[in-house]
Amino acid sequence: MSLISTLARLEAVESGRAQPLATVRHRHLTDRPLVLVPLTTAGEAGAPLGALVGTDREAPRLLVVSQPRDRDLRFAFLAELAEAVLPHIEAYEDVVEPAERNETDPETGKKVKVEVELCADAPQLVVPSRAGIEFVRLLGRSMRFRRTAEDDPDTPYPAPARVPLLGRWLTHYGERARVPGSSLLLAATDLLNRHWATGQSSLEDQHLGALLAWIDAPAGESGAAAALRAELDRDGGGQLLCPPAGPATDPAFDNRLLAPAIEKYDRARTSLAAAEDGLAADARLGELTAAEREIRALLAGVMRPTWDAVWRGLDLLRELPEGSRSEDRWTRDRWSFTGHRDRVRSGEPPQPRRDDAVTAAQKLASRETAQAQLEAQEALDDPLVLAGRRLAGEAFVGEVTEVVMAYSESKRRSPRPLVTVRTDERPHLGERTKVYRSLDGKPQTAEFVAYAEPEDGGAPPLVLRITDRMGRSKEPAPGSVPEPGDRIAWTLFEHDQRGGPKLPDPEETPWTHGGPPGAAAGHAENPDPVTAEDLL
Repeated sequence: MSLISTLARLEAVESGRAQPLATVRHRHLTDRPLVLVPLTTAGEAGAPLGALVGTDREAPRLLVVSQPRDRDLRFAFLAELAEAVLPHIEAYEDVVEPAERNETDPETGKKVKVEVELCADAPQLVVPSRAGIEFVRLLGRSMRFRRTAEDDPDTPYPAPARVPLLGRWLTHYGERARVPGSSLLLAATDLLNRHWATGQSSLEDQHLGALLAWIDAPAGESGAAAALRAELDRDGGGQLLCPPAGPATDPAFDNRLLAPAIEKYDRARTSLAAAEDGLAADARLGELTAAEREIRALLAGVMRPTWDAVWRGLDLLRELPEGSRSEDRWTRDRWSFTGHRDRVRSGEPPQPRRDDAVTAAQKLASRETAQAQLEAQEALDDPLVLAGRRLAGEAFVGEVTEVVMAYSESKRRSPRPLVTVRTDERPHLGERTKVYRSLDGKPQTAEFVAYAEPEDGGAPPLVLRITDRMGRSKEPAPGSVPEPGDRIAWTLFEHDQRGGPKLPDPEETPWTHGGPPGAAAGHAENPDPVTAEDLL
């Protein structure tokens, strides 16, 4: 936690209101996000109980599993979820724009630019909390390997036709959510926590109702009191007025309301199965329908407050202007969406349960690079974030007081102007430490040379040598060198991260990392054994 975050939390405790951690919105929000509020069965990880899903805040689609232990009802739930989610995803697949991408020429081995299609936009999925992201990932893992009757007519429990496809998409979204800065799959609590600091713990910040109480507390009430009320207040029947933000349920709801309703549903279903004539069957079918409606009403009542809270949080976030570099990160999300669309359409198999060594190393390296890029871009977009880096000695702001033209000592003399900067800050500078400033959206590099003589007993000015982005002529291009009086923010961290070392092809994986797939046995790698995580 940075010093700015700590100070903001202390101020939130003192003032009773959440304090801003950012002046701009650091994540992209689409015009029509698909909101998903999942609910799971207590005591059985990943077992769906119900969901609210849709793009219309006034008309969510309610999905319910009346008896979570019934395999057929679970499959029916997954089929309904596929009907609700896949059309929204597919609506973005064919709206494309031309783009260029670097690819390796198989004949020459050189990088060449090729024109490809890029989806003009991508569907965005929003869940209430971080646990919802994990549920999406788990749900995708349990669905993408299912066999349908079309795939295998002899499979004992065929899944509905579109369920495996939804599993592949949810897996992709779950994996993409692990990439820092990605906006394909977002948790409302993580979004709000990135932009506001509350006076409660990070664990309590995962309760969406309590978090919103700090950020947008009622008039005349402190955030702490409103959050406590959101967490603990119950009605006359002992039920929470603000149920948990999914996918977990409250034990009091499970024991007092849900369990009796499911038991009533089971009795009605047993009674219907034992009916001996049509009249009795009609009467018992009515009892079963009434029991099912009761369960649907109970689950809708539990999920609707969370559904409204997610949209309320999105409204608060839309009040912030979007950071200038978040669009670049969203473009990478669009490339990711387009790439997965192409893999699905080309008939590639589902994502494996376990990555090989090379793929895992590539994912880790790309996520590390994305994390460094995100931290740099947020600081460049937001003065409040930059202030935290300045307090840590990783950046500084100073006024240019003098510019002396100098040149390199190489055969082809290049401009290397010396810039004197006056600042009251204490950045962590050593000999020839590189610093960077943003010039027309690109980083310009300078080297720390020395401290100049202080004026009037103040802090010693810094002398920096500009080393690039001044053009190819002997004289610097206009505007490429700071001028006296300019106030500039310099950073000690790079604005663009470099890629890591080239990894070997999967066929050349060393034996220390499992060896070439199937090399030891002389045949293709055996499928991973089924684990408890693969089953709902």
